[in-house]
Amino acid sequence: MEFRPLAIDGAWEITLARFGDPRGEFMEVFKEAAFAEATGRPLTIRQVNTSVSAAGVARGIHFAQVPPSQAKYVFCPKGAVVDYVIDIRVDSPTFGQWDSVLLDDTDRRAIFISEGLGHMFVSIEDGSTVTYLCSAPYAPGREFGVHPQCSTIGIDFPATDRSGAPLELLLSEKDTAAPGLLHAREQGILPTYDEQQAFLRSL
Repeated sequence: MEFRPLAIDGAWEITLARFGDPRGEFMEVFKEAAFAEATGRPLTIRQVNTSVSAAGVARGIHFAQVPPSQAKYVFCPKGAVVDYVIDIRVDSPTFGQWDSVLLDDTDRRAIFISEGLGHMFVSIEDGSTVTYLCSAPYAPGREFGVHPQCSTIGIDFPATDRSGAPLELLLSEKDTAAPGLLHAREQGILPTYDEQQAFLRSL
């Protein structure tokens, strides 16, 4: 497995180990020792989720309050999505910035997003399947969102699907109603950089 730090501190792109023969392919999706060596932290899995999305479906920007928030190790066993990490930590040097990784069934990459960061993805193929290994169970009272098309963040979304056809974003009612980044900061729902860093040091 190969780990590449992304532009947002606390997020990595992971290239999975793959072993192929005439029967097909075998992949090592997650290895605890390799993960800890590359990131300098443990990851305890407490919930595993899977979603299946049509082309154009956008899920996020989602995050959970710190502590304990929810770290996510995400991969796409079928189809293709563009996966985004967004820095929503108040007073972070990269507050409001983002980075992305293409997750698909060709290149076989994953992304890890630490607690206290925002996460979303856009499906670029019908039936795209995404699996999330989560460090904490879903907690509705601590889960929040930022509008995916917030102009302050300015995410560059894919214009076409995997076949080259025009792509139109499809948001849930909840994500459509989410505040922009600056409004979310005013509401006091965003984690701060200091509290997120303190939590990571406690792991």
